Amino acid sequence: MGRNVVILMALVIIIYLAVGVLLFIKQRDFLYFPTGKTGHTFDEIIFSNEGESISVIAVSLGMKKAILYFGGNGESVVFSAPDMARLFPSHTVYLFNYRGYGSSSGKPEERGLYSDAQHIYDQIKLRHDDISIIGHSLGSGVVTFLASERDVGKLVLITPFDSIKNVAQKKFWMYPMSLLLKDKFDSIGRVERVKAQTLVIAAENDEIIGRRHTENLIRAFPAAQIKVEIIKNAGHNTLSADKRYSLLLREFI
Repeated sequence: MGRNVVILMALVIIIYLAVGVLLFIKQRDFLYFPTGKTGHTFDEIIFSNEGESISVIAVSLGMKKAILYFGGNGESVVFSAPDMARLFPSHTVYLFNYRGYGSSSGKPEERGLYSDAQHIYDQIKLRHDDISIIGHSLGSGVVTFLASERDVGKLVLITPFDSIKNVAQKKFWMYPMSLLLKDKFDSIGRVERVKAQTLVIAAENDEIIGRRHTENLIRAFPAAQIKVEIIKNAGHNTLSADKRYSLLLREFI
């Protein structure tokens, strides 16, 4: 083996290891994109959990039934509040700001998001007879966990995935993501504990979450428990602009 070949192989190994270290150190910066505070006229409730202050936007307070909404990894949920008020006038809708998002304190990470979701659900449950939960993209991982731990009314998964581990492994196939990832969001591993009737809304041309990751999750549900709707010609971030999207949500909830 020539000297140049040895040097080239050494460089490849060094680059491989360097990129792997970068992925490990910066992984949460690739997963979470916190949104800042945004002015609005809706009610805002602050819940305290594990020393953090978690902001929840509240629409139509005082209704018997409620919806708890968890957004995507770069979503400012307050912008979804007007649509939620229009779609669900007979529900109180709570839109959850993850740690570090909006007015919430702290930094987002899987365990903390799960803890906050359970705490807030338990507090809201004291005020309402029935709570349904909606999770969009990253939020689908949070609500699948919540539905596996709590008795929820109905469950809506919008552009969901089987697990972040599987999605990351597809994108970074050369690295052992099961070992590198801190936040795995293993939705498919929790399906057997989910008892709620479930609606999946997926985009036909989802460029962020590969279709096979959504389909893997769908297949894990009993057929009688799940309804699946594919929005034609929609992408991951254009799904909600389709008129059918709103109709599906309203009809199911």
